[in-house]
Amino acid sequence: MTRLLLVIGSTLLAAELASAQQPPASPTHVSARNAPVETGARRETVLEGLEHPWSMAWLPDGTMLVTERPGRLRVVQDGKLRAEPVAGVPPLLVQGQGGLLDIALHPRFASNRLLYMTMAQGTAEANNTVVARARLSEDLSRLEQVQTLYTVPRAKSGGQHFGSRLLFLPDGSLLVSIGDGGNPPVALDGANIRNQAQNTGAAFGKVLRLTDEGRPARGNPLAGRAGALPEIFTLGHRNIQGLAFDRARNAVWVNEHGALGGDELNRLSPGANFGWPLVSRTREYVGGAPVGSVNGQGMTDPVLLWEFSTAPSGIAVYDGAAFPQWRGDILSGGLATGDIRRIDLDEAGRVVGETSIGVRARVRDVRVGPDGLIYALTDERNGRLLRFVPAAAPR
Repeated sequence: MTRLLLVIGSTLLAAELASAQQPPASPTHVSARNAPVETGARRETVLEGLEHPWSMAWLPDGTMLVTERPGRLRVVQDGKLRAEPVAGVPPLLVQGQGGLLDIALHPRFASNRLLYMTMAQGTAEANNTVVARARLSEDLSRLEQVQTLYTVPRAKSGGQHFGSRLLFLPDGSLLVSIGDGGNPPVALDGANIRNQAQNTGAAFGKVLRLTDEGRPARGNPLAGRAGALPEIFTLGHRNIQGLAFDRARNAVWVNEHGALGGDELNRLSPGANFGWPLVSRTREYVGGAPVGSVNGQGMTDPVLLWEFSTAPSGIAVYDGAAFPQWRGDILSGGLATGDIRRIDLDEAGRVVGETSIGVRARVRDVRVGPDGLIYALTDERNGRLLRFVPAAAPR
């Protein structure tokens, strides 16, 4: 009976996301390069000494886990960084954008102590994005029972575009973003590997929806279609590095990189095709020619377009109590802009404004903490964990 209820719940969740209130058809909101400076938050440094941190997650007792791209899993307790990393992280490839990447706790972590990580594995010539699962020891010193749950079926070359964000949905299924594999001249089967984003028989350039055991989740939109991977949830993506669930709107939000400009904020729905590389608002790194066309039949337009390069990273939907006026807004980190964009949305999910929370460093991840404050990781050799608190009221 429990298994049947999980299957029914999984199928209903996919249907709810598909039928959830969507903004009416309207032009994509185009962001201003110089967004107004946000004055409602004050930045504090919690700690430094992290080497290119990538992601963070809170344990039930408030302890934080932080991944470092070179392959370490760190523990932060009471605002202090444990000297010794967590042992047992599996071997991985550290090259370019690859390494130890995202981390997420199982929804029932309090009882099973399971956590999930994404990473690059393989060699410079043949590598894959991998989802691994492990049990965290009670003393937080080591990972136990480490196993690989999912490996992108085909290997790629080079150190670009691993994607790698993780998100558990309310039905217990797991979303995983997979990058398109890299920029030209990175190739697969005699063509630019990025073309695989439109190939439903490949995982590149997709968001996948898996069970907590790493298998295709029930109710996925392409299940049963000849030649299609049954784990695909959405397609036509370049390189998603921000993924968040919006409980109030029952929506999944992602931000994703263009090449030269054309970064996007998108709202996912099962089976949606976001166009890459046939449709985009970006330009080639070499020569500056447009990539694809600006629209295409059957393609889903972005909710927000950054014509300039923000290099979007971690994303969160604010649902805390510390900033009540920001509830329902999106917080999107920028590697290139060195800030966090607060994107003001109306109830339907349309963009009505945008402000810039200054960081002055590459922002790799953004999360809302259990205390309702906003936390960010800076992608630096001496990376920092930052906290944003409400600004003091003027006297």
